[in-house]
Amino acid sequence: MKKTFKLTDLDCANCAAKMQDAIQKISGVEEASVNFMLQKMTVSADETKFDTVMKEIVKVCKKIEPDCVINY
Repeated sequence: MKKTFKLTDLDCANCAAKMQDAIQKISGVEEASVNFMLQKMTVSADETKFDTVMKEIVKVCKKIEPDCVINY
C-alpha cells in the first residue's frame, strides 16, 4: 500500500533527508520519500501493518523535527 501525506511546518531540507533515512529503516516500510519543496511524504508499506508503521513514523519524525505535523 502506498500513501502520500501532507506535512506541515517542515522547516529544512536537511531535516527532510534525515526523516526519509529514518523512515526507510523502520521495519515494514518498503519505500519512503520526503519532499521538502512540496511538503509531502510518500510511504509504501504492508497494508496489514500500515497503522503500526505510521505510528512509528510519527514518533521518528517528532524526534527529528518536533514542529512537523503529518496530516493523515
